[in-house]
Amino acid sequence: MSNCSKTVFLFSGQGCQCPGMGVWITEKYPQLKYVWDTAESVLGFDLYEKCKSAGAEELAVTAVAQPAIMAVSILACEALKLEGAEFSAAAGHSLGEYAAMVECGMLSLEDGFRVIKARSEAMQSCVEKSGGNAGVMYAIIGKSTEEIEKVCAETEGYVLAVNYNSAVQTVIAGEDNACTAAAAKLAESGAKAVKLGVAAAFHSKLMQPAADEFRSELERLIADGVKFNEPKIRMMSNITGKELTDIDNMPERLASHIVSPVRFTDELYALERDGYDTYIECGPGKVLTGLVRKTLKGVSFGSTDDEGNFGKSAAL
Repeated sequence: MSNCSKTVFLFSGQGCQCPGMGVWITEKYPQLKYVWDTAESVLGFDLYEKCKSAGAEELAVTAVAQPAIMAVSILACEALKLEGAEFSAAAGHSLGEYAAMVECGMLSLEDGFRVIKARSEAMQSCVEKSGGNAGVMYAIIGKSTEEIEKVCAETEGYVLAVNYNSAVQTVIAGEDNACTAAAAKLAESGAKAVKLGVAAAFHSKLMQPAADEFRSELERLIADGVKFNEPKIRMMSNITGKELTDIDNMPERLASHIVSPVRFTDELYALERDGYDTYIECGPGKVLTGLVRKTLKGVSFGSTDDEGNFGKSAAL
């Protein structure tokens, strides 16, 4: 069993969704079906059936993908806890912060789905209203963040680094022409540039309409009873790359999260400095496990994505 005092649970972000995700966990742990039932009561549609039967294109729609990934991440975490696993810190990548907030006690399960419904619908609306001008994103591999930031600053138009994912990978986002030009220049200098299959330039100012809509809706939800609590477990922040210690004005904080860079590597380094040596990814895919592998040395890591290795993840 992992040492709780040194274990971090990581929560997956958007883009890792896949058909059938969460099905085997639900079948193996039927007592966790309440997660799907809660989601359906809030969303107004059968999220489990979507994950079980929908194709990749339907699951990729933001208003479906975000609550679906959050549900599967919570399922994975709760299943690990049934196996006896414990954790004392949580870090989510972008969308993953919402599953982390539920698991850290900041939001109830129902409130978590109410909040993610508002977020996903605001972001989906922003994309639809953009007329195809919501921007693009590229993963840049093999260049330092300083080199990437320099190229972005020298490129005409709006483009910037938005996801600081690992020691060797940074994601840039912005206007289509500017982002594509910056990616091409970085590729010419030896980097690998991969265009991401996302609908918009997330974590950039091109998502400001979504941030504004989400802030207003979140204020309404809080007035209607949604409550944010102090985290019971150490919770890391994408915005600062440090521990989240202030929950004042969460509508402003979470709206800002939509248009702010994800400082995931800073979170990993901060956790490493404090002695955390075990990292377990809760959710579909193994993206965050890979980022840990490329960033930190001498640590243990595991993923809940593989049914055959699930017990191993729980007992790292």
